[in-house]
Amino acid sequence: MSTPRSPGSSAPGPGGVWTTRSGTPGKLGVLFAAVWLLFLVAPLQVAWDKRDSPHGWVGLAGLVAFGACYLGAFAVTRRRRLHGDMDSTPQQAAVLLGALLTLAVVVSSAIGQSGTATLVYIAVTAVMWLSGRLALAAVTVLAVGSDVAGRVVPGWEHDGSLTFAVCTAAFAMWGVNQLMLRNLDLMHARDENARLAVVDERNRFARDLHDILGHSLTVITVKAELANRIMDVDPARARAEIADLERLSRDALTDVRRAVQGYRDLTLPGEIARAREALRAADIDADLPNSTDEVPSDLRELFAWTVREGVTNVIRHSGATRCTVRLEATGVEVSDDGRGPCPAAGPGGHGLDGLRERAAAAGAVLVTRPVDPTGFALCVLAR
Repeated sequence: MSTPRSPGSSAPGPGGVWTTRSGTPGKLGVLFAAVWLLFLVAPLQVAWDKRDSPHGWVGLAGLVAFGACYLGAFAVTRRRRLHGDMDSTPQQAAVLLGALLTLAVVVSSAIGQSGTATLVYIAVTAVMWLSGRLALAAVTVLAVGSDVAGRVVPGWEHDGSLTFAVCTAAFAMWGVNQLMLRNLDLMHARDENARLAVVDERNRFARDLHDILGHSLTVITVKAELANRIMDVDPARARAEIADLERLSRDALTDVRRAVQGYRDLTLPGEIARAREALRAADIDADLPNSTDEVPSDLRELFAWTVREGVTNVIRHSGATRCTVRLEATGVEVSDDGRGPCPAAGPGGHGLDGLRERAAAAGAVLVTRPVDPTGFALCVLAR
């Protein structure tokens, strides 16, 4: 009798025969398992040769029923484990294994020793449906039973290859189970990482909106209350406050739109918040402004680029322990207490050259200077 291979040993994966890319059972999964039923061809041939007797037809019917039951068990196991349920109840396993074992006994009684090839499939099913020691015990009983049956049943021959096939098929299926467990762990970790990424992005967006809008809305509220109080007493000042309110609200709206569109690098409040986080991560004390309201709308983007370039240089090159950002209506300065400019680097790098061009396009000027006793300052001043 030919040595049966490892039936049902199809490895799970994110797509292909095991599942589709969406995680649903793949159409070829059961077909792939059915390929291993080819090792029942030998007992089928024996049963077909005996079709002139009732034993032959009983053997054929038993083998067909056995194959259908095995494939059904495989399909149920595959669908269940795709949903993360790796274990079945002992009652379910007992019913299934009892049905397979009964069919195996019927087939072997009808067609003889060739019907014992079904024991390999029962061993694989036991590993699929039982866990731990129960699976090991079931496989041991099947292996010993196949060896003893070949020795004691009249007319049968001792066939060590069957015992070997039972053991190797069970071990292969155990390996597949471990691979399935690892894949499920990876899927769960991927889902958790995606969830945490969404939470992190939600927190970042909430933090950015707070940084962008928190102070601006407070100032708008205070100015609105002030304008309401002095409306009758000082109409000219009230009109000035209302005009300032309009500018602040437009700037806040622009910042919010850019934040929603993902252009955090173009908002001055966003860059201040980003600088605070970056300096804290670099273990550099930060002295940063709490408000950007006094900066005119036409200079906010330029000042945002200045803060970004200045703080980046502080973190990368200065070796500083403290960084200070000063913000006014007509200028912004980023200074540190580090080692100062590097003479070998020349008057400026590519970043400063690009910032100088931005400043010139906005009608401003870029100025760099050393700070006493040590340090460096980067300034952009409107003309």
